[in-house]
Amino acid sequence: MNKWLSCILIIALSAVIFVPAVLAASQVQVVVDGQMVAFPDEPPYVDHKSNRTMVPARFVSEKLGAKLNWNGKLNQVTFSFKDKTIILTIGRNHAQVNGKAVTFDTPAVVKNSRTMVPLRFISEIFRAQVEWNAERNLAVVTTSSKIPKGTWIWDSSIIEKDRDKIISFASDHDVTAIYLQINRDMDPKVYQDFIRSAKGKQIRVEALAGRPEWAFKKNQDQMNTFITWTLQYNASVGPKERFDGLHFDIEPYLLTEWKTNNKMILDEWIHNLRFIENKTKGSGLKVTLDVPYWINSVKVPGTEYSFSAWLLEKFDGLVIMDYRNHALGKNGIVDNAIAILREASTLNKQVIVAVETAKNTESDRTSFYSKRVDFMEQELRTAHQKLSQHASYAGMAIHDYKSWTAMGGK
Repeated sequence: MNKWLSCILIIALSAVIFVPAVLAASQVQVVVDGQMVAFPDEPPYVDHKSNRTMVPARFVSEKLGAKLNWNGKLNQVTFSFKDKTIILTIGRNHAQVNGKAVTFDTPAVVKNSRTMVPLRFISEIFRAQVEWNAERNLAVVTTSSKIPKGTWIWDSSIIEKDRDKIISFASDHDVTAIYLQINRDMDPKVYQDFIRSAKGKQIRVEALAGRPEWAFKKNQDQMNTFITWTLQYNASVGPKERFDGLHFDIEPYLLTEWKTNNKMILDEWIHNLRFIENKTKGSGLKVTLDVPYWINSVKVPGTEYSFSAWLLEKFDGLVIMDYRNHALGKNGIVDNAIAILREASTLNKQVIVAVETAKNTESDRTSFYSKRVDFMEQELRTAHQKLSQHASYAGMAIHDYKSWTAMGGK
């Protein structure tokens, strides 16, 4: 009898321990255009009757761009978006869309004093696509127009004479981050003016530097100079004039030693990367590295651990140089990015997928150089839609500003 009682107690205790773990694992996450959404008040959840994802009404206004109005007397929430007005009444499974009744399977409800609405219905009304990843309890929302983009500026002298032109182009093309190479001989005021203008358009600016030789230990002082200069600059200016991060483009695989003495290069590169990690710790600056899409096939010396996963553990994010001019198919943008995106999702890190627009002799599939801008935009939209299914995906990047602006077509 005592044995049976003991068994029952063990099973009961196991259930107590197991249930919270299941609940924690089943928490719903939402990604919009590659950006994970934080829900500080009421989190989204899956309605068990309809199996629909419910989200706070405020999410719709803040992330999908609609205006929200709450009528407490009528228990109604109204969304206004471009040419549409959508009225939802709490507890009813139909809505008024521009005065016409539209039926759906899950009514809006109030939970913990927050109005919760069905994500798929709202997103489709707002011309956004919603895909559900059941394995990860992840809802991926892709809007029809904007793809967050980054771009490189290697000639920093142009930010003085062409500042307004650069910011205008960036704003018109949904650029949210500029990777700006640092020239320490320039007047810091030029950086201040440029960064202030960029941030006025919600564009981040990251301090950019690097070359293949930075993989060698003997060149560690050059990295130290770059990091120190950026930290001192940020300390001397106001919040709206500071760099948002450090961006390293090192690429040691371009060295002849990558083929002749690969282990030595990797060992020294790892040593210098640890130096970067330690030097930037506590600085408040996001640290990002440019890497080729195939870096996941490289192993950390003496292990079976992929080098890309090691980098993701050490730093805030990676930009995959996924230099292909077609989105789908074998060896396309999407296919090449998947492995690192999966690693990043596991490690809760962010990855940006980059394409090339400069002239490249490697192959006719490598760059959009000979293509029209509208063709590139269509391929980016296709890739963006597929890649947005990964929580780690944080948008696209175009290499580089100079060649991008020189492209022909629309």
